[in-house]
Amino acid sequence: MQGDRDGVGGLVRQWRQLRGLSQLALADRAEVSTRHLSFVETGKSSPSREMVLVLASALEVPLRERNRWLLAAGFAPVYRERDFAAPEMGELRRVLELVLAQHEPFPALVVDRRWQVLMANRGAMRVLLTFAGDADVLAKSHGNGMHAIFRPDGLRHAIVNWQEVASTVLHRLRREAFDDPSPDGVAALLAELERYGPWPGPRDDDPDEPRLLIPVHLRRGSLELRFVTTIASMGTPVDLTAHELRIETYYPLDEQTRAWAHAATSLASPS
Repeated sequence: MQGDRDGVGGLVRQWRQLRGLSQLALADRAEVSTRHLSFVETGKSSPSREMVLVLASALEVPLRERNRWLLAAGFAPVYRERDFAAPEMGELRRVLELVLAQHEPFPALVVDRRWQVLMANRGAMRVLLTFAGDADVLAKSHGNGMHAIFRPDGLRHAIVNWQEVASTVLHRLRREAFDDPSPDGVAALLAELERYGPWPGPRDDDPDEPRLLIPVHLRRGSLELRFVTTIASMGTPVDLTAHELRIETYYPLDEQTRAWAHAATSLASPS
């Protein structure tokens, strides 16, 4: 990114322009003088650690990017990032396991910011195996939930309302990519998915914010299931790993779907 070569001032300028703000508007939002902001952007003034965080907050910069700002300004990162599989994340994993187990027999999974599937309950795996037509589709997708849906041999062939689902999901990803254009973030994932396309572009009636509920109608042979999916974020604003986790849960929209999920659980359980 160009801002990296220009130091923290270049990053501030880049994100201010990305947010469509003038120096005056940002200075007002951050409660700093326009003169000082101008000096920071041009490199004439070195901002304090607190000023870096104030400007990042005013621009709603993602936590991962805020760490990069701090490094560019010569400070240590504030937001910790740890491997999800690390021993110190054990308590969080146990809580998430409980959440997924409580949602049985309906699908639920935990993903990171790039939609890598970190955890999935049995309900999620049953739906994937039933409708994907390929038990290895998630492995072929390198564990990425979006690739497992969008790839040519993925779950998309079983989604009856594919245009609605694809448009809604892509709208969410485009919004996330706009909020976080970092080269290793959602923008890169979106570019990978668009190679499977062409996909629906933004619609005139798309809301500014992504839809909270996404209906999903699945069909394979004579079996039809209808779910609505919700996505929730979790974590504290000081732990980067936890903050970027999402829990995706599926709820049955009709009695047939509810009955199938319970019946499939009974068949899979040992006698």
